[in-house]
Amino acid sequence: MKTIKGPAVFLAQFMDDKEPFNSLDGMCKWAADLGYKGIQIPTWESRLIDLKTAGESKTYCDELKGKINSYGLEITELATHLQGQLVAVHPAYDLMFDNFAPDDCRNNPKKRTEWARQQMMSAAHASKHLGLNACPSFTGSLLWHTAHPWPQRPDGLVEMGFEELAKRWTPLLNVFDECGVDVAYEVHPGEDVHDGVTFERFLEATGNHKRCNILYDPSHFVLQQLDYIEYIDHYHEFIKAFHVKDSEFKPDGKRGSFGGFSDWKDRAGRYRSPGDGQVDFKTIFTKLTEYGCDVWAVMEWECCVKSPEQGAREGAPFIASHIIEATEKRFDDFAGETIDKEKLKKILGL
Repeated sequence: MKTIKGPAVFLAQFMDDKEPFNSLDGMCKWAADLGYKGIQIPTWESRLIDLKTAGESKTYCDELKGKINSYGLEITELATHLQGQLVAVHPAYDLMFDNFAPDDCRNNPKKRTEWARQQMMSAAHASKHLGLNACPSFTGSLLWHTAHPWPQRPDGLVEMGFEELAKRWTPLLNVFDECGVDVAYEVHPGEDVHDGVTFERFLEATGNHKRCNILYDPSHFVLQQLDYIEYIDHYHEFIKAFHVKDSEFKPDGKRGSFGGFSDWKDRAGRYRSPGDGQVDFKTIFTKLTEYGCDVWAVMEWECCVKSPEQGAREGAPFIASHIIEATEKRFDDFAGETIDKEKLKKILGL
């Protein structure tokens, strides 16, 4: 068993143009004052990190790490969700996903994909420079628009889609392997890898690449009505990152899993602040601890009801109250004796 590290916070949803949310120093002081011990850095935020430079310069990374450490914080991971998304974009989403790319890559899918690839390779080297073991990301999606198949999917489409996804990712996974870093794909609706079956398809397509792993976020599984506890039993060996995010699913006579194109607050499935939804975090922390998952518990705040300020204040003590200090002894050790083989034989009637 292993004690989960934390509490930590993913900074992406808290970034703003107002202080203290517009600079690394401001965000570090804010997080530390709230009781967090780690920060997960969104690498598309240039106010927090220059990813290209971090991939090239160990000195830059040492200075970055030193600054963050000076606030009593650790870097948990470098998150690359937006860049990972752009590794595989179906043309139907080109215009919307162009918002994730630099201006000079817009309206140019080939250039945008190459930019994303270079960013991922920079993240691999930067993670190595910083001494990090995992890099959260998205797989991207070539098949998501066919998830509910109408018109009928042609035979072979899914197989070809995962072959292409693996073709794009395997060279990048090789770079991460050279750097000793796992890619922890967030299993997420909208991505081709969105549940256990699709993760297995992708893993197989990569040749069971050892750097192909999982960021576990139970909130997405509640919305899919997937057993997020049993998921840990199936995939605990692949779980290399952990988002503490809550959600709820309350269908009625008008709303179900697809949401009816409604705003988040009007959907049957909604993301909530940790502790406000239906996720059984007590059992999750127990399972991850029992399986020895070496992860940070990182709060990702997404809530359609509660303010981010309140969510952040409540997040650190919520996580801290769920972290289990893994025991190194059995509760009945007090009644034990030293091993006496002759006595054992007598107990067994030998």
